[in-house]
Amino acid sequence: MLTATRPAATPIHLSDAQARAMLVERARGLHGVLSKNALQTETDRRVVEENIQAMAEAGLFRTMVPRRYDGFEGSIRTHLEVTAAVAEACGSSAWVLALTNVCNWFASLYGQQAQDEIFGANPNARVAGVLSPSTQVQRVEGGLKVSGKWFWSSGCMHADWGMLGVLELDKNGAPLNQYMAVIPMSELSIENTWFTAGMKGTGSNCVVANDVFVPTHRLLSTMPAVHGDYPTPFKDEAAYRAAFIPVAALVLVGAQLGMARAALNYVIEKASQRAIAYTSFKKQSDSVAFQMQIAKAALKIDTAHLHAFRAADDIDSAAQRGEYLDYKTRARVRADTGYVAQYATDAINMLMTAHGAGSFADASPMQRIWRDANTAARHAIVLQPVGDEIYGKALLDAENTVTPLV
Repeated sequence: MLTATRPAATPIHLSDAQARAMLVERARGLHGVLSKNALQTETDRRVVEENIQAMAEAGLFRTMVPRRYDGFEGSIRTHLEVTAAVAEACGSSAWVLALTNVCNWFASLYGQQAQDEIFGANPNARVAGVLSPSTQVQRVEGGLKVSGKWFWSSGCMHADWGMLGVLELDKNGAPLNQYMAVIPMSELSIENTWFTAGMKGTGSNCVVANDVFVPTHRLLSTMPAVHGDYPTPFKDEAAYRAAFIPVAALVLVGAQLGMARAALNYVIEKASQRAIAYTSFKKQSDSVAFQMQIAKAALKIDTAHLHAFRAADDIDSAAQRGEYLDYKTRARVRADTGYVAQYATDAINMLMTAHGAGSFADASPMQRIWRDANTAARHAIVLQPVGDEIYGKALLDAENTVTPLV
């Protein structure tokens, strides 16, 4: 769906911190509409269009678009906080926002011609991506012809462009280069494949390409990018000097932070209104056992925030200095990402128990938060054991045989 309406210009005088505060305030101002549509979003298996338009009008999809195109050129810390603020009301809406914003950030690493095509005529443009590659690729004059299927493309139902991984092979089947190919959604199709227990509303369906031509300027070599070699000529823009994989990983846990906060606030709010069945407690809040569960959950949520914000600040400060984040810190960010998801999910699970069996009622927002958070925590880049192994190898100077995506 194309979104041609030009947004109001971004106030260029705003610092990143000021823009962050403004965007978070705008996100919280949308809680009424986002919450109202949360059940319908889940039923439709895609974010309700009213939510998409509300976030677009608030400028939330422009969080990481360059200021050159009326974006906010936000930091990773800003991305996390804006996503979390939306997730307090709707996890699926926050997930689509997060994945769209990071794909807009990826698009801002390309050369100027590609950036102009994506954002120049339409500063509201939205990009949805899947980086795992298809090998159905043919080298032709001026670029590649690409075919394949890409699962699971969060935000594709609301995107103007698709960003898809492709792997070019030589005649013997050996890899030549891996790319991120940007293709108009009008040249792609979507298969309705997203049937899940959690994050149902993200519409993370399968994107399909059938012999689509991608010009060279809309191809970004993945492995140079992993090491900080970006084609963008705008080297003075610190936001687009940030480390590739740490950004790609950490943006996946902003929604977890917001959902955990929402669960904690909900359980605390209801504690004085709910008894503990088969006990003498007329109010949950009078129980020492309940109080201890709340304290432990709150501390786990605090821990998740501390890991997330430390990682974000490390990424952002290195980018501000014009330095590419060192390997051990990049490895630690992978581990941090897993810990954020684990601690947030543990806290939500604890709050489900504290709140009681009513948490699982269809009418309760707790069951949706629980399903959404537990589903999001299983994203492959987020998995805690993988992040721990990567970081452990880095600390011990052992060879990383796990993945080059650090």
